[in-house]
Amino acid sequence: MTKLRIGIVGGGGIAQAAHINNYKKHVDRVELVAIADVNETTLRRNVEAHGFAHSFSDYREMFEKVELDAVSICTPNKFHAPATIAALRAGCHVLCEKPPAMTAAEAIQMEAAATESGKILTYGFCNRYRGRALYLKRAIEAGELGHIYAGRVAAMRRNGIPGGVFVNKELQGGGPLIDIGVHMLDLALWFMDFPKPVQVMGSAYRELGTKPYDTVPTPWDYVNYTVEDLAMGMIRFDNGATLLLETSFIVHMPEGSNSTVRLHGTKGGLDYKSAGIHKLSQGIPVDIVAPKIPDPDMHQVQLEAFIAAAEGNGTMLSTPREGVVVQQIIEALYRSAETGEAVNL
Repeated sequence: MTKLRIGIVGGGGIAQAAHINNYKKHVDRVELVAIADVNETTLRRNVEAHGFAHSFSDYREMFEKVELDAVSICTPNKFHAPATIAALRAGCHVLCEKPPAMTAAEAIQMEAAATESGKILTYGFCNRYRGRALYLKRAIEAGELGHIYAGRVAAMRRNGIPGGVFVNKELQGGGPLIDIGVHMLDLALWFMDFPKPVQVMGSAYRELGTKPYDTVPTPWDYVNYTVEDLAMGMIRFDNGATLLLETSFIVHMPEGSNSTVRLHGTKGGLDYKSAGIHKLSQGIPVDIVAPKIPDPDMHQVQLEAFIAAAEGNGTMLSTPREGVVVQQIIEALYRSAETGEAVNL
């Protein structure tokens, strides 16, 4: 079988940890051919470490000069849409990191490019590939929860502001909401079978990220910190369901971090963090927690699925249309936070 020719756009941390190293576990099926990054030092390090035959400072030149089968897009969020569209038009299957884009309009353009090209477009919503997520999804599909009418998602860090571009609104579009909150939001929507959102209300706060520590060095760029450090919201859906959301980079809370999805249905509820299903049996509350769920590395499992799909074997869990819905909700939450008013979709 001919190996898939792989390209990487953006050679930073997520490309190294989640993409390149996992592609290298399948050298019998893929070949790392080309990489593009605007940073010459990053390019050189990737070529030296991973043996890329071609390197470019402009991804458009890469697509013009090198024939590729599949591409991972690992740039700052601002460049997700243009790089993805260019890759699709060059005839490549695309795995684009989350979030899909900066705006819903961009996500719609990406979806259209995928349809026109006939190529795969999927997003890095890797939590769907965790063992507990797949277990709970099967339980939902088996009717264990009944109609899901309410829920809460959280992606909370007590003191976890990332460095680099993650505090730059121009490059990222926002802070924890678009960076980590989007993971749990997507997971909840997937569990709920993506009902149509009809109204969104959100608030965002920048209270702690711009303040340095009192007596020790501050590990992030608080002077140029332009994103929110806490976001909260409520989403209503056309089937009557409601979802509450909270996500933070830094906030005063007892836990170091807390990322989970809790859903409430007419027959039962679930907690993603514990992989628990909660029901009533003969009037008695019953908690069903799987004792041991296989939980291999979610990035590795997602990439293996992408390779298989690009080879023509199987499909991806995340679709371009779902990416549009996630982006619409994120955009509406930010718009509501700015205006102080609910946003109807």
